[in-house]
Amino acid sequence: MADKVILTCTECLSRNYVTEKNKKTHTTRLEIKKFCPKCGKHTMHKETK
Repeated sequence: MADKVILTCTECLSRNYVTEKNKKTHTTRLEIKKFCPKCGKHTMHKETK
């Protein structure tokens, strides 16, 4: 049972990606290093509420 989560860039705060996460097995917030098209470089993206 996966729920959709939105990933936000930590530098420019733009919401770039939507992914799925199983909230029963992963209770912590998701943090992934991904490419931000607005910044033009790879930055940390965190899960928003």
